[in-house]
Amino acid sequence: MRKPSNLFNFSGKSLDLSISHVMGILNITPDSFSDGGELMSDTGHVALTKVLQRAETMLVAGAAILDVGGESTRPGAREVSSQEELDRVLPVVEAINNNFDVIISVDTSNPELISQCADSGAGLINDVRALSRDGALSAASNSGLPVCLMHMQGTPGNMQEAPSYADVIDDISNYLASRVKACNDAGIGNDSIILDPGFGFGKTLEHNLELLRRLDELQRLELPVLVGVSRKRMIGTITGREEKDRISGSIAASVIGVMNGARIVRTHDVAETVDALKICNEVLRIS
Repeated sequence: MRKPSNLFNFSGKSLDLSISHVMGILNITPDSFSDGGELMSDTGHVALTKVLQRAETMLVAGAAILDVGGESTRPGAREVSSQEELDRVLPVVEAINNNFDVIISVDTSNPELISQCADSGAGLINDVRALSRDGALSAASNSGLPVCLMHMQGTPGNMQEAPSYADVIDDISNYLASRVKACNDAGIGNDSIILDPGFGFGKTLEHNLELLRRLDELQRLELPVLVGVSRKRMIGTITGREEKDRISGSIAASVIGVMNGARIVRTHDVAETVDALKICNEVLRIS
């Protein structure tokens, strides 16, 4: 028998998080680590036709959420201005919202973009900095959108310079709990919060593997968990493969994450991940 429904409201669109779902990645950037530039024109602007084609492909393949990002957070990525990020992301969110019935996540730490994205059709704010940037928490609360809070040790510029933890799960849990409290204090309830432990963000390979193995311990926070391991360095280090050849390794790690409690998987490779999660959901359904 299917487990009881756990509906999560993404600004009017609901998703049952008693089972796992796929979030497709749409990086509107020239320099993201795996797919940078793929959705940009030759002149360096967003190519909306390409974006809509990619979005449709992901939706047909079974993505429940599309995650739109206009700032690369790979190690050493250059910073973008607030206006540049707005110019990249808002037209994409509007175009997707006008053409498809899908939950749109905006991957940003930018308070101005957070404030404006709800009016463009966004259903989730997905922040790698867990709303810690000045003004972000207030903007998120005022937007009325649910949020995804990610753990990152350091900043994108220095996060991989000798990261260390007393206990990787305890340290991440304590940080996320502190950000949840900050959200609660700002008027964002637990029914509007998702957690992301931040694979690859200020973590060595050993940290990432320990985190994946013990991911179920994040259930102590009693909030939905999102994992993003797609094509990341940890997969390449283990398999010896380049970014676009890491699909199988990424799916294996995602499956382990789902079996350990994750309910949203953020990925570049939607069709393959959807198939894998169908198996996970059936196993969990009868367990």
